[in-house]
Amino acid sequence: MQTIVFIGSNKSGTSREALTISNEMGYFTVLLTNRKSFIRQMKEFPEVHRIIYVEDLLDKDHILSIIKDLKHEKCQIKAIISFIDPFVAFAGRISQELGLVNLSNDALAIMEGKNLVRKHFKKNPVSPKYTVYHYDESIDEIMKEFDDSFPLVLKSPVSNGSKDVLPVNSTEELKEGLKYLKKRTPNKTVLIEEYLMGPQYLIEVMVVNGEISIIAVIEQDILNGTRFIITGYSYPALLSFDESETLQSAVFSIIQQLELVNGTCHLEMRNVKGQWKLIEMNPRMSGGAMNRIIEEGTGINLVKETIKLFLGLEPVLEKTVMNYVYAKFLTIQSKGKLIKVTGKNRALKYDGVTEVFVKPRKGAILREPQSLGDRYAYVIAVADSSIKAKEIASKAADEIKFYLDPL
Repeated sequence: MQTIVFIGSNKSGTSREALTISNEMGYFTVLLTNRKSFIRQMKEFPEVHRIIYVEDLLDKDHILSIIKDLKHEKCQIKAIISFIDPFVAFAGRISQELGLVNLSNDALAIMEGKNLVRKHFKKNPVSPKYTVYHYDESIDEIMKEFDDSFPLVLKSPVSNGSKDVLPVNSTEELKEGLKYLKKRTPNKTVLIEEYLMGPQYLIEVMVVNGEISIIAVIEQDILNGTRFIITGYSYPALLSFDESETLQSAVFSIIQQLELVNGTCHLEMRNVKGQWKLIEMNPRMSGGAMNRIIEEGTGINLVKETIKLFLGLEPVLEKTVMNYVYAKFLTIQSKGKLIKVTGKNRALKYDGVTEVFVKPRKGAILREPQSLGDRYAYVIAVADSSIKAKEIASKAADEIKFYLDPL
């Protein structure tokens, strides 16, 4: 049996889509997971032929032992893949060790650490002003580096997601933010950066044998508050010719300096008064609804083409359609136990709506947004203009109502 082994998956989003696509491509699909709930809910993963619980997904000896057992069962291992941080470079290294495919694993590993990214691009003009703060350092000395100016942004160096990215507007908020991150993560450092003002964009990239392809540039709508919660994605981003040219130049300089020859990544960048600045980058395509957005807009199933890259096959990145797409994500403003959700079918009836997804089930505890995981539904709409796609998605999303039992 030709087999693909996946290291880690979320219950929905691109990592889950990868499992389905692997199965559709005819591969025996094996998921290694550190989530015991997935074992209990195996019936909810019909696309997966086998789910194996692994407490530590970075335990190389254990993973290799599982692969050895699969081979004894006549599984022909064709790829080891992960769409989840921090397992992407790890999966690449195992693939290389097994002689499956050669990815740019050193470059992928750099992208898995925020501190490493900042250090690597320190002299590149895309890098914002930053410092790595050690908990035993004086805050006063750190503030001198930023000329005592606020706002600033605090980031956990290893976490991915908005829950560990905090904007701070005063010394008191800075102290509270550092205290929060110290408690949440066992790291000895925190990344402190200048707060960059300007529109933010997500850029999906694939590199094959050194050839850089920018698959999509998507503008992000960000919810203002204590976290950076993205509530909308608009494809394609409406950039001027000069903006497109300078963005491509910035992205190419990043990829080349990283020495990424084979692999995928996504970057988040802001246009700050005409200067492109790198917010962050990750060694995989973006999660959530990103694959659906890109496929609706371009005809490219980026998850499938990424799997082909890991299989050592030639990805097909030709755009076959050109649509305007908007994805509207929903959050709530109070904590409670979910009683019911209404409006999904009404939202689906809107002309141009291609997908409506509601994540939580009855009885789930919902809360105001603190991370991207606290987005509880989305609506994707396609139209002949960016404004119209956003209008359709927003109106359809208004139909969806969450009924909560307050806590």
